[in-house]
Amino acid sequence: MDRHLSLNKNALVTALAKPAKDFTKEDIINYIIDNDIQMVNFMYPAGDGRLKTLNFVINDLDYLDTILSLGERVDGSSLFPFISAGSSDLYVLPRFRTAFLDPFAELPTVTMLCSYFDKDGKPLESSPEHTLNKACREFERVTGMRFEAMGELEYYVISPDTNLFPATDQKGYHESGPFAKYNNFRTLCMNYIAKTGGRIKYGHSEVGNFTLDGLNYEQNEIEFLPVDAEEAADQLVLAKWVIRNLAAKEGYDVTFAPKITTGKAGSGLHIHMRITKDGKNMVLDADRKLSDTARKAIAGLMKLAPAITAFGNTNPTSYFRLVPHQEAPTNVCWGDRNRSVLVRVPLGWTSGNDMCKIANPGSDAGEVDATKKQTFEIRSADGSANVYELLAALAVAARYGFELENALEIAEKTYVDVNIHSEENADKLAALDSLPINCAQSADCLEATREIFERAGVFSPGMIDGIMARLRSYDEEEAKKALNDKELMQKLVNRYFHCG
Repeated sequence: MDRHLSLNKNALVTALAKPAKDFTKEDIINYIIDNDIQMVNFMYPAGDGRLKTLNFVINDLDYLDTILSLGERVDGSSLFPFISAGSSDLYVLPRFRTAFLDPFAELPTVTMLCSYFDKDGKPLESSPEHTLNKACREFERVTGMRFEAMGELEYYVISPDTNLFPATDQKGYHESGPFAKYNNFRTLCMNYIAKTGGRIKYGHSEVGNFTLDGLNYEQNEIEFLPVDAEEAADQLVLAKWVIRNLAAKEGYDVTFAPKITTGKAGSGLHIHMRITKDGKNMVLDADRKLSDTARKAIAGLMKLAPAITAFGNTNPTSYFRLVPHQEAPTNVCWGDRNRSVLVRVPLGWTSGNDMCKIANPGSDAGEVDATKKQTFEIRSADGSANVYELLAALAVAARYGFELENALEIAEKTYVDVNIHSEENADKLAALDSLPINCAQSADCLEATREIFERAGVFSPGMIDGIMARLRSYDEEEAKKALNDKELMQKLVNRYFHCG
């Protein structure tokens, strides 16, 4: 077996001895027969961003072939707000490349993610996964390059406070046990996510930790490796599904909510992006400096950043996190290694020094390509996002940068190399555009630029209408009052505690 495949945690990859992207219907059938698989599950993302499940018991080969070939009908009006009951039937068809051995099923079960199709057997234009597919194809058509992404998934683990080895308040970043209480739970989650096909970069405890009403809240993060954006979205929704299921099994509660309470770190969903051509990372130029390719994509993000909040910050508590003078961004700007900006170009491996050899005399870095690790990240989104719609919006924005004649000028004007929240930089801050301060403003920003998102048929008008209607349905006066009313804020936090 290929050495790379031998380390893969997905049982189907090792059994079939091929990458998941090459799985065929015959592979799935053979694995099910050879491994006495009893059940097949279809899972698919709905309008609320969560995965829904359809179960099949396998006791007939013809029936197995039928469901893998033809999929099944579902009630679209119960899954998406924009589909009426009068024309609600949709098909769900499994994508074989997403198959994995379900780690939670009591019976041996193969689970796959599905795509939606309409009554005419065509991909559903307004479905989240097809919208992302269209966005990625259009990015490649315009630029000749591929759009890749990865997520930093932050979440809080909650359980009764034991008062043993209390962590330092808001100082939990990369903490070890016993001061960090849920390191073992996080590593178990990482192992299960890998079994579903997730490609993880690393995991660690995060800044946030506090006690509230006898409960211990500890923030953790799992970060992924950059892959094609469609695969990145699949990995993120499966990761949330895994973390929630394991938490329920262990007797913990978890939340991806953007804000839990005032004065404590909120949870974001930072998205790193990478642009490649023929397998080469185009974010850096030949001199290992940030390329014009990356600057054009960043310019597009700068132009559409206010509207992107409509996809990445989708309920009132999102805007409890996007407030001034904290790590979450509030202004439209970008910079290098600067955590006060909206789009950050993180520290890369571009010095040319062989640090491996310095740390380990007698060894060296060899032929490892350090430039492949360079990305740029947007820091505004949070766990309320539908990740397919969010990544589609980012692909649209990055593509838009290549369509702007003055993209490099926009990039230059929005670049900052200082902490914009410091008093001495108040003039610089005043010159920058701001992100929306609530859901209604976010909807207004989307409406003003909707043509760009709908261009080339990427986002359907119905989907944009639905997103704006949902954002405008919230009581913004209630949310505004909650900023100065801790009891009301907690009420809203509880209402959207399990968002996304």
